[in-house]
Amino acid sequence: MKRRIAILGSTGSIGTQALDVMEQHPEKFETEILTAANNWQLLAKQAIKFKPNCVVIANENHYIDLKEALKDYPIKVYAGADSLKHVVEYDSIDIVLTAVVGYSGLIPTLNALEHHKMVALANKETLVAAGELVIQTSRQNNAPIIPVDSEHSAIFQCLMGEQGNDIEKILLTASGGPFRGKNREFLEKATKEQALKHPNWHMGAKVTIDSASLMNKGLETIEAMHLFSVPVEKIEVLIHPQSLIHSGVQFEDGSVKVQMGMPDMRLPIQYALGFPCRLKSNFPKIDFFSLNGLTFEKPDLNNFPNLAIAMHAAKQGGNMPCTMNAANEVAVKKFLDGNIGFLQMSNLIEKTINKMSFIANPTLNDIIETHKQATELAETINY
Repeated sequence: MKRRIAILGSTGSIGTQALDVMEQHPEKFETEILTAANNWQLLAKQAIKFKPNCVVIANENHYIDLKEALKDYPIKVYAGADSLKHVVEYDSIDIVLTAVVGYSGLIPTLNALEHHKMVALANKETLVAAGELVIQTSRQNNAPIIPVDSEHSAIFQCLMGEQGNDIEKILLTASGGPFRGKNREFLEKATKEQALKHPNWHMGAKVTIDSASLMNKGLETIEAMHLFSVPVEKIEVLIHPQSLIHSGVQFEDGSVKVQMGMPDMRLPIQYALGFPCRLKSNFPKIDFFSLNGLTFEKPDLNNFPNLAIAMHAAKQGGNMPCTMNAANEVAVKKFLDGNIGFLQMSNLIEKTINKMSFIANPTLNDIIETHKQATELAETINY
């Protein structure tokens, strides 16, 4: 039977690549729901091509335009955050791919899990903001989470068949981003255009800036901590500029398993949607005879303090990762808007964390309020 897929964030980088994967396997997948935040024009084109049951535009200001564009098609059109939350409840959905950017993915992901849906998770901020709640909800409702981030997909694959074997260390690889090896003098003058030129991956603006600052690896450390039930002390970040080893696991006997592949997000997307089966693809494959070597470095925490900030937040737990995540979202937006410099993002995040109240065991309402307060606080910090 075909798997019926809901893609939350179908117009973004992950969403468009997911549709590419599904188009290559029409016998395996069927499009049930497509959603977007603002890009109603592309959403309309996708809907006409893939014929979902319904579409959702989160920004209600675009509802009339989207409705008009799809008036000749039997596709339901909804708008707003509440609609985004509730469409994942459809009985017709087999897998919800959460590919929206940032904190906005939390509520619909939780609701999908509460309604026993398998979630292909490409939104790391969901686990950063409320990891314990999300994992608890997944277990209580027997609703599996299959990671889509290339690193977590790699770890997930390495753990297949290893039930009962204790993890000694998770090896979380990072490309180092566009600023790998740059000194503080360079980073003080770094521009948005420079930060958006990732050497290996084609991603959205937010995750690309996070990669440049190493915050992305900090967020992924927290995500791995929750997904694989390991303390942050058992996660080691390795800078691997070639981006061919996507991550690995070291076991107690000293054996190491790693997963390799070309830096192509369609690979982990296809693995998640097809799990537990591997589907044939025409994606580029590694030519081992053309490789010039695989290298590894320790991350530079002095010039890229965001990784250290995230690790500290992970150790503290509670609502601190949520605070950090909210402050980072504001910092990235301010940098992209040209309002702060590259290094000032770290300062903004630290100042926000220091001014926020700590809650050791937050409820969902606490998480929602923490995100709101931290966002408002971060917006007021000036330089």
